[in-house]
Amino acid sequence: MTILAKFRLDGKIAIVTDGASVLGAALGRGLAEAGADVVLVARHADQLKNAASMIRDTGRRAATVEADVSDPSQCSALVEAAVNEFGKVDVLVNNAELVDSGPADGLPVEDFRSVIDSNLHSSYWAAQACGRVMRAGSSIVNITGVAALTTLGVPRAAYSASAAALTGLTRDLAQQWGSRKGIRVNTIAQGFIDAGAGNIGGPIEGPSARIVLGRRGTPDEIASTLVWLASEAGSYVTGQTIVVDGGVSLT
Repeated sequence: MTILAKFRLDGKIAIVTDGASVLGAALGRGLAEAGADVVLVARHADQLKNAASMIRDTGRRAATVEADVSDPSQCSALVEAAVNEFGKVDVLVNNAELVDSGPADGLPVEDFRSVIDSNLHSSYWAAQACGRVMRAGSSIVNITGVAALTTLGVPRAAYSASAAALTGLTRDLAQQWGSRKGIRVNTIAQGFIDAGAGNIGGPIEGPSARIVLGRRGTPDEIASTLVWLASEAGSYVTGQTIVVDGGVSLT
């Protein structure tokens, strides 16, 4: 097999949570362009129409599932729906995220809990449900922010806590499931990305002025890293947090 061929995902079935977001749609399209069929997930299925259309435009199949992935029972139902539709699950992309704002000493309890539920708990419940059916060679990729590794210069206590916790969860699942199940688990820690309402920072003259490369990243740059980690090209990578941040974490 050539190096380039190892990046292909032909015959693979992928689940992408928060598939209706700008980033989620780009991740789904990237997987489809590499050959995967994709199950897109959101709390409201009607929000997934455009993202599903983008996948079908590549010639791949798309299915949409309405689910709140912070609920473990709905994660189990999601995986059951994916298996019923396509017969298996090879790739899980945990992309559901919320971002808090405001000083930590004034953050409401429910806001903190909502961020942890969305960013950490949902990733665990979805991984647990997929881990029960995934075969050797499967891949789980968690999407979080570079706040897992450094401060962003803006108040993000809940988000930073959830991001850091997700890197620990990634290492533990990789250790548990690598030898026993043959499942790889990794995290992408993204920097400031032009993703519409999903941006995790301020204007370029604010905290994102720390970007060494001098610009925000694009959703496609995250999708490219995802394809590597999900494919045979990344077959010897597990338990890692791959930083894609334009150099923010260097400053």
